[in-house]
Amino acid sequence: MEKTAVICVASILNATLLLLALTLNQGVQGIGVNYGTVANNLPTPTQVAKFLLHSTIVNRVRIFDANPEILHAFANTGIEITINVPNDLIPHMTNLSFAEQWVKTNVQPFIPATNIIRILIGNEVLSTANKLLISNLVPAMQTLHTALVAASLDNRIKVSTPHSLGILSNSNPPSSGKFRQGYDTHVLKPMLSFLNDSNAPFMVNPYPFFGCSANTLDYALFMPNSGVFDDNTKLHYTNMLDAQLDAVYSALKDLGFEDIEIVIAETGWPSVGDPAQVGVDPKSASNYNGNLIRHVTSGAGTPLMPNRTFDTYIFALFDENLKPGPICERNFGLFWPNMTPVYDIPIMRNNVDVKNHSKAFLSIMVVLSFIGSWA
Repeated sequence: MEKTAVICVASILNATLLLLALTLNQGVQGIGVNYGTVANNLPTPTQVAKFLLHSTIVNRVRIFDANPEILHAFANTGIEITINVPNDLIPHMTNLSFAEQWVKTNVQPFIPATNIIRILIGNEVLSTANKLLISNLVPAMQTLHTALVAASLDNRIKVSTPHSLGILSNSNPPSSGKFRQGYDTHVLKPMLSFLNDSNAPFMVNPYPFFGCSANTLDYALFMPNSGVFDDNTKLHYTNMLDAQLDAVYSALKDLGFEDIEIVIAETGWPSVGDPAQVGVDPKSASNYNGNLIRHVTSGAGTPLMPNRTFDTYIFALFDENLKPGPICERNFGLFWPNMTPVYDIPIMRNNVDVKNHSKAFLSIMVVLSFIGSWA
């Protein structure tokens, strides 16, 4: 009897120590990065995966394709990976045979070692105004989901698509948010039905950077400001991101889908830009992304969605020196190619708040003390 008790205590002790190790390794939940590769000076995917796992609190990564080298590199890290079907494949993805083959080639060889949690069909498709892509978007999502069902992967991997805020016809005040007429009933309502039925999130790309001016810079950066008052709800907004998210929420509610999860697929702030641009400097980027992390993980939520956290993917992991367009497009990175921070941001493990870890440690030590006294 005593031997059995000792074995039982040892098993509980081992399980408790494992729980402690897992708890101390969790970091801040819900913070991801967009890992773009439009550059010729980036570290290898293996180096990136080891860096994110051991040096940062990042536990989610989105890539803009299904790069096999990247998927192999993130094997056995536990980091959640979101992959992307490019826009030009959307019409093909409506064919079930094509979708099944795509899953066999781009997904099945990598799981479960690589923790693929989501596949995104295209990026900001409704903003392309491409009728072929738009008309095929929801059928492509449904067909890919069917292919995942056939492979018994539908519970592990969800299908969604990210939207720019251009899908809104109105966003000010936030309570008046509505989707653009035509897209609302013909595309977004069936899409939301699909997302709801498959337990997948609605994904948006809010960028206060692109919506601010010199007068609203502090409002965009989560810095002290007078804020904005919504006369309809009598709610006060102290930052632009909350207003953007609540406008999306209001549009979802208008279609009857206010309970669907919202995920921030992209948001960020550049550290370098054209001289005429407002607030484009490392300090502003540090303020935005640092305050963003603290806000979305705080549980405060937004005025219309109190007490909610939002899975958030910061754009981007690295500056991408080959991206076209204005200077700022190449300078959204959190890190230089040598994996040192471009500016200070609470994303490194050595500067993360340890209060939650201390509480977890104390709780587990109480359990261990009880087990020891019982043994």
